[in-house]
Amino acid sequence: MMPKNGARLTVRQRLACWLLDLWGWRLDDSRPPADSYVIIAAPHTSNWDFPVGILAKWALGLDFKWLGKHTLFTPPYGWFFRALGGIPVDRRQRDNLSRQMAAYFASHPGTVLALTPEGTRSWTPYWKSGFYHIARQAGVPVALGHLDFGRKRVGIGGYIELSGDCQRDMQKIADYYASVTGKRPEKQGPVRLRQNHAPETVC
Repeated sequence: MMPKNGARLTVRQRLACWLLDLWGWRLDDSRPPADSYVIIAAPHTSNWDFPVGILAKWALGLDFKWLGKHTLFTPPYGWFFRALGGIPVDRRQRDNLSRQMAAYFASHPGTVLALTPEGTRSWTPYWKSGFYHIARQAGVPVALGHLDFGRKRVGIGGYIELSGDCQRDMQKIADYYASVTGKRPEKQGPVRLRQNHAPETVC
C-alpha cells in the first residue's frame, strides 16, 4: 500500500501494514478529496474494533480525532487515549456538541473526526445522529469507514457529500453498509436515524 500523496511510508505505517497483513486484513483507502471530514466507523460490535481501527489509522497515515467517554481519560491511562487522538466527552452534558465540534473544525483546518454512530457495542435500533449534524454544520463530507470482519477489510471505502435531505443521505449510507459485517453480527443494528419533526437535517 502506498500513500495517495506518493510519500514514502513511515516506519509506523509499515509496521501497521505488516500487522494487518499478518492478521489477514486488507486495507481500503478511498478517502474524500478534502482536508477535513467526518469518518463513520462502523459497525461497532466488539472490543476488537479499537485495535484494528487504530492499526488502520496508522497504516493510512491518518491523524484523526475521536470522541470517547470522559471516564476513559482519567488516570492512569488517560494520557494514552489522548495521545491516540481522543477527545473526552461527558455524555451527561446536554449542550450543543454538534455546534462545538463545527466550531472546532472551523478553527482547526485539516481536522478529521472519526465517530461510531451506533454509540455502543450492543444492538441498537437507531444510529446516533451526531455525525450527520457535525458534518452538516461544519460543511465537510462524510467518509465511509468500515471494519468488515466478514471480508477482513478495514479502512475507507468511499464518501458522500451530505445534501441536507437526511432520508436520501441515510439511504446511501445504509446501502453502503448493507454488505459490511461486524465481529459480532448479532449486535449489528439497522442503519437509520430516529424519526422526529426537527429541521431537514434530522431524519
